Amino acid sequence: MITTKSLAEGFASFQEPWSPRVAGDINNMQIKLVKLQGAFVWHSHDIEDELFLVTSGRLRMEFRDQDPQIVGAGEFIIVPHGVEHRPVAEEPCEVVLFEPRTTVNTGNLDTEQTVRRLKRL
Repeated sequence: MITTKSLAEGFASFQEPWSPRVAGDINNMQIKLVKLQGAFVWHSHDIEDELFLVTSGRLRMEFRDQDPQIVGAGEFIIVPHGVEHRPVAEEPCEVVLFEPRTTVNTGNLDTEQTVRRLKRL
């Protein structure tokens, strides 16, 4: 069945930061909702590009080989595969991710923050 989805309801349905939820599927891609707070781990993705669309708050995307980029509400950034990065949110931040369904949140690392089985909204 084709239905609309509410970002506000999706984000309200969970509280845990750094724990993405699958909101929808498009071919081999997924739309994920994630709340960010604090700094994540430095990582990269060997084959997957990632799109981060900030819906509330502010995200600082740090890179090993260039200056950080600030992404505000209503803005997005695409991190190409192979680029080492670290998302940082000084204050709570809500982000929509658009990425291949094979994407693991910690990329090439396996840490206590790795989420391999994503919950669905």
